[in-house]
Amino acid sequence: MNWQYRHLVLVLCMLAFFVTYFARLAISPVVPFITADFGISNTLIGIALTGMWLAYGLAQFPSGILADRYGEKLIILVAVGGTTVMSLLLALSPVYGVFVLASVALGGVAGLHYAVATTLLSRTFDDIGTAIGFYSIGGPLAGLVAPVVAAWVGVRYGWRPAVALTAIVGVPIFVLFAWRIRPTEPRRPDEPLRESLELDSLVGLLSRSTIAFPLLIAMAGTYVVQGLLSFFPAFLIAFHGYTPTAAGVAFSVFFIIRACGQLVLGRASDAYGRDVAIGGSMLAGAVGLPLVILDPGRLAMAVGVVLAGIGSSFFAAIDPRFMDALPVEERGTGFGLVRTVYTVLGAAGSVGVGLTADLFGWGVAFGTLSVLFFASFLALVANRALGLGY
Repeated sequence: MNWQYRHLVLVLCMLAFFVTYFARLAISPVVPFITADFGISNTLIGIALTGMWLAYGLAQFPSGILADRYGEKLIILVAVGGTTVMSLLLALSPVYGVFVLASVALGGVAGLHYAVATTLLSRTFDDIGTAIGFYSIGGPLAGLVAPVVAAWVGVRYGWRPAVALTAIVGVPIFVLFAWRIRPTEPRRPDEPLRESLELDSLVGLLSRSTIAFPLLIAMAGTYVVQGLLSFFPAFLIAFHGYTPTAAGVAFSVFFIIRACGQLVLGRASDAYGRDVAIGGSMLAGAVGLPLVILDPGRLAMAVGVVLAGIGSSFFAAIDPRFMDALPVEERGTGFGLVRTVYTVLGAAGSVGVGLTADLFGWGVAFGTLSVLFFASFLALVANRALGLGY
């Protein structure tokens, strides 16, 4: 495989990730318009969005099974094309019930992409940390673009055109991927689905020490990241008295650092080892969040936001660690299962941070996130210092 084609695969996988992330993030800025149009409460719109994110997490495991049977290219095309179609259906929803169904379906088809694209990159690149680091910036880039553009369109033209924006990026990327990416051979085309779903084999895979240990760290880190993505601007406004504009600027900086951090940590994991990169990321987050909580000055806050962004970039180092621990023939199904577990369980960060903030205040809520980062760092240090081999 020549240099040009390898990097074409990488760029188009990153753009496909951008599409699936863009579609989900384009909804949040226009939530007030959606609730007003349907005449529903924030709780009801929250049910739809929760269903979307849960479907996204649950789709990771079957995506791996499907890729093993039909090849990665087909599943990625289904993810990008399905995301585009479901965004359009979401925009055309006549009533709330249809909106909920379209939201869940959107999350499900978008969730088919990440694990499959990661597996494809592991087949294409030797330095998978660097490749996954570049590929992963599709998410933070969508986080920078989608909320701003969707909010602008929503204010001027309504929520339906804002949600339908995904088609503008989704259609050309779908066409490019279908046209330029070669068909990929399935790894296990003849294996019965029943064998892939046997409970004993799934539990056995997750209970391997080389999987279970990073899985716990991934769940803790995902909990933190989900909490930050859900409440960081609200925390700055309610706890520190920031204006919405200032909080938005800080949140944008957070996303920019996440995009850069994915590249740096992915490359560092190839050069210095997976655990060194993961541990450095966790330590950065553990130091940065107290600065964000204490807010001792503008410079210190800026440093805290940067460090928190680096801490939230650990996925670029931990996903290659899972790939290293999985035999080639298990990477599709196995990594899909791992992604489902830590994505779904880590998604509790939104509920956990919100509940803790209501009960004990924003300082305690964000303090728990720092503790989780630091506990993960200590676990990695202990594993290395004591030679536990996890």
